[in-house]
Amino acid sequence: MNGMIGMIGMIGMGRETFQMEAAIGIDIGGTNIKEGIVSREGLLLRHGSVPTEAGGGPEELIDKLLRIVEASSVYCRESGIVLKGVGIGTAGQVNAQSGAVAGATGNLPGWAGIPLARLLSEKTGLPVVVDNDVNAIAQGEAWVGAGKPWSDFLCVALGTGIGGCIVTGGRVYHGRDGFAGEIGHMPVQMDGGALCTCGNRGCWEAYASVNALKRMAASGLDGESFADPVALFAEARRGNPSATAIVDKYAGYVSVGLAGLIHIFNPPAIVIGGAVTAQGDFLFERIRALTERRTMSVFRHPDPVSIVPASLGDNAGVIGAAGRCLIG
Repeated sequence: MNGMIGMIGMIGMGRETFQMEAAIGIDIGGTNIKEGIVSREGLLLRHGSVPTEAGGGPEELIDKLLRIVEASSVYCRESGIVLKGVGIGTAGQVNAQSGAVAGATGNLPGWAGIPLARLLSEKTGLPVVVDNDVNAIAQGEAWVGAGKPWSDFLCVALGTGIGGCIVTGGRVYHGRDGFAGEIGHMPVQMDGGALCTCGNRGCWEAYASVNALKRMAASGLDGESFADPVALFAEARRGNPSATAIVDKYAGYVSVGLAGLIHIFNPPAIVIGGAVTAQGDFLFERIRALTERRTMSVFRHPDPVSIVPASLGDNAGVIGAAGRCLIG
């Protein structure tokens, strides 16, 4: 495929020449940095992944980002591709106006306070746009993924934590400072509740994240525990009653938050991403049924909210981040 892109970076069309435009997309996670080159049409032309290794501090991480940008820039020049900029999605809270990292988790030590967009733009000479990682995922799904049929929808990422994004008019809603969508930290339990990574108790994330599912699997039911969510779902598919009960309980926790979001935003659709989407309808049918049961009838008729899995997989953040440079 890469050879093909090198051939079509410039295409002769009579006396005219079409020159392909693209942007670099980078998705910074606590474990890996995913990166790629994305065309104006939303096609992933080239992609890769490297370990984040954030323990070395922000300077080493920025150097790694610069090497990614340089390698991608060389590729574009050699392929005749016009590079329009760099889009970055990163864990944590990002100031939407300045592109600075305002808050970060322990997975990215020292990352909070880094003026990431300005630093990279100064060092590369390219326009740089920085956003929260789930916002980038939602942008990708809205552009060329599962959210494309709707101009308004919610995106929910069920991962180590729970991230969210509000898409309205086909664009990400950032809120006052750029921090909108921290839906994982809306409380679903008063008077205590499970401890959340944010330091509070009773957050939705503490019950419906993949980390919460891991704890549920390990704790087990009726004396039977499971090594991980994969083993849990495998047993549930075989009809194991303990595993099935845990899956039902987890789907119930997910539905509590989704029902709340439906009542607040009245969206036509919710796009759900994260590793659990690999379970397909085995999980989603449970989530849909339980969410509908918890939702007021006026929000369900004439049609219930469409709850669908994300479609771009691990590359959604890369595509969406690049899209910020290409489509705004």
